[in-house]
Amino acid sequence: MKREIIQTGDGSTTIHLPEWNESYHSKHGAIQEADHVFIKNGLFFVNSTIKEKPISILEIGFGTGLNAFITFIESKKINQKIDYVGVEAYPIALNEALQMNYVNEIDQSKNDLFQQLHESKWEQKNILSENFTLIKRKQFFHDIKDDNVFDLIYFDAFGYRVQPELWSEAIFKSMYDALKPKGVLVTYACRTPIKNAMISAGFSVEKLPGAPGKREMLRAIKAF
Repeated sequence: MKREIIQTGDGSTTIHLPEWNESYHSKHGAIQEADHVFIKNGLFFVNSTIKEKPISILEIGFGTGLNAFITFIESKKINQKIDYVGVEAYPIALNEALQMNYVNEIDQSKNDLFQQLHESKWEQKNILSENFTLIKRKQFFHDIKDDNVFDLIYFDAFGYRVQPELWSEAIFKSMYDALKPKGVLVTYACRTPIKNAMISAGFSVEKLPGAPGKREMLRAIKAF
């Protein structure tokens, strides 16, 4: 499928799929969305509610590496150890990743880190710092079988409009099983069928204000 690099509303770049008219990030701002949904309402929320270290994170849709990149930077600021697992069925090429302008927009001193995220070997633990490990898994979402492993899930799949099967009760049941008790899932999306699928899978779900340009997002918590 053809991929194009476009600029979003906050000046940061993303990848656009013309065939689907779908992008990897919000057209209103890739960095703004990642920071609001996954850092402020995900990482910071979990960091404030659990005392365990490290925090184990599963990202559904590793994509351009933006969420992992921001998480690494923010984890250093809050002095939190992170074990990060990124799942991606169709990884982008290194040359595509290096065309993203996230380093210039976020922290120019971290250019080597961003490249390292994408050059890290798949299917094995990569130690990026004493506080951050990364495992990239080339895997379809419906094949995820983790049990009671993660504190936090970044659910960043393509939108419901183009891939509704990724937002089903069966997928969210897998996410529920993958989380530890009181684990948290955050996503940019907030459609009624998505919320209902989460509830049917066992989650307690709340609506939160969305990232710039979007009205709402969802945060789901595993009760026990």
